[in-house]
Amino acid sequence: MIIVVGIGADGMTGLSAAARAELARAKVVYGSRRQLDLLDDTVTADRRAWPSPMLPALRTLLDGADQDVHVVASGDPMLHGIGSVLIRMYGPDAVAVLPHVSSVTLACARMGWSVQDTEIISLVTAQPHTAVRRGGQAVVLSRDSTTPAALAKLLAETGRGDSELTVLEQLGGPRELRRSASAREWAMRPPRDVDALNVMAVRYLPDDRMLATLPDDVFDHDGQITKQAMRAVTMAALAPRPGELLWDVGAGSGSIAIEWCRSGAGCRAVAFERDDARRDRITRNAAAFGARVELRDGAPEAFDGADQPAAIFIGGGVTQAGLVDACYERLPTAGRLVVNAVTVESEALVAQWYSKEGGELRRYQHYRGGAVGGFTAWRPALPVTQWSVVKR
Repeated sequence: MIIVVGIGADGMTGLSAAARAELARAKVVYGSRRQLDLLDDTVTADRRAWPSPMLPALRTLLDGADQDVHVVASGDPMLHGIGSVLIRMYGPDAVAVLPHVSSVTLACARMGWSVQDTEIISLVTAQPHTAVRRGGQAVVLSRDSTTPAALAKLLAETGRGDSELTVLEQLGGPRELRRSASAREWAMRPPRDVDALNVMAVRYLPDDRMLATLPDDVFDHDGQITKQAMRAVTMAALAPRPGELLWDVGAGSGSIAIEWCRSGAGCRAVAFERDDARRDRITRNAAAFGARVELRDGAPEAFDGADQPAAIFIGGGVTQAGLVDACYERLPTAGRLVVNAVTVESEALVAQWYSKEGGELRRYQHYRGGAVGGFTAWRPALPVTQWSVVKR
């Protein structure tokens, strides 16, 4: 059995009687050097600091063990912590967790925020831009002492400079410290003495969150963008589910990839685009919306090495020789493919695939009202043929 004990910055004094008893009987205790140093002399176990990388050591934790193995972890080990990792590896029957108060709960208590109304974002392994939001409040878990300045800079660069940023260091311990400023102020004059053990409480301002499909003008684009109305029906056809990965092929501005990432918890995307200027735009757009978009060169050359997708969208380059074949081949069974076609040539190719593989074939035509002199008339957008299929 693996026993995981959560410990706070206050060390042994903050532990429950049950947690103290577990550590007192332990023969071997694993943890980071900082966590092991929090233990006092009532813990007589052999203390083993995690090697780097840590993952291989976790896989062998029970090898040759004829007794329980103990692990100390920060706060609540089930909140973006090692407890969840060990349970995925060994199963819930082989791992027992004794949690401490989490840094998120402590941060919300200090801020006067309800935990259920607060988003939790981890930057321990993710890129800083994935914590950018268009409104709301979040507790952001930092990787190290540089994370607050990196996030503040991104918020200022993406029009969120008025966001209220509070950095909470050594939460729950004798050296607890709280510092607050606007993201703009923090980015201009970041303190040099931020403790590596910190979390951020962020209230994102201005609050212009939208849950529906975004307007075209919020994206940086050169006209190569799936327009809002078509984006809505395309997202309906792609049918994202939590945690899934999308390949956005011929991504243009990255609007579909970004909408996918916004659609549900853990959704991420890979954008394939061969044009350098457009790749730069995708990077800026992804940062502005905190989207987890991996950027790659043109398809299908850049497919190798990318994680397998749950769905693929082809918005550009449909008639490129072998592109649809390569996309369909990379899809797993039950994966979804959606193709939008606007030219006669691309429509012909889509029709052939529909005849061969089935699926759904739809054609969309929409109009917008516009001024003609002193009157109003309908102006048609280009019709779009859409083929969607689930791989058998």
